[in-house]
Amino acid sequence: MAVGKTTMRKRGVQRDERVSVQAAQKDPSRFADLYEENFERVYAFVMGRVRNRELAEDLTSETFHKALAGLANFDWRGIPFSAWLIRIASNLMADQWRKSSREERGESPEPASSCDMEDLEHRARLFRMVEQLPEDQRRVLQSRFAEGKSIAEIAHEMERSEGAVKQLQFRGIEKLRSLVKGRGVKHG
Repeated sequence: MAVGKTTMRKRGVQRDERVSVQAAQKDPSRFADLYEENFERVYAFVMGRVRNRELAEDLTSETFHKALAGLANFDWRGIPFSAWLIRIASNLMADQWRKSSREERGESPEPASSCDMEDLEHRARLFRMVEQLPEDQRRVLQSRFAEGKSIAEIAHEMERSEGAVKQLQFRGIEKLRSLVKGRGVKHG
């Protein structure tokens, strides 16, 4: 019975998404709905691969710009619209990597085919939760885990002691844990 309800719910989501896509194809101003529904998912995907906030924001923005420009060519085939966006983002990351590899050696971002949609949804939920944290905690967690900065670097940037930054990190993680438990979000 639960499987049937889940399948029906997925069909309803697909139908709603298809209607949103078709509406945006007829009236580009309706693209904002698709943007709102998919922004966090795309940003989480990009950020998980480039690990640089500015670059992730730029690539996410460019993804939606290209999607809007190519929306008339999007052909609904029952695959989530977000999968198309992820493919665009993946191609943009590959282009970015090729461009930057001419300047310096580096590692290629993971291809979109290795993307687990459930993991992507989980990351998007976590990004939304991080946005709910107090500003200092949010800044520390984003700098530490999304940008890969050290405690010392963050302390210097925030003009705080390393102990204060560690405390902000601890409180931020504890707050996220309580949010995750409160919403029944899986965590590993």
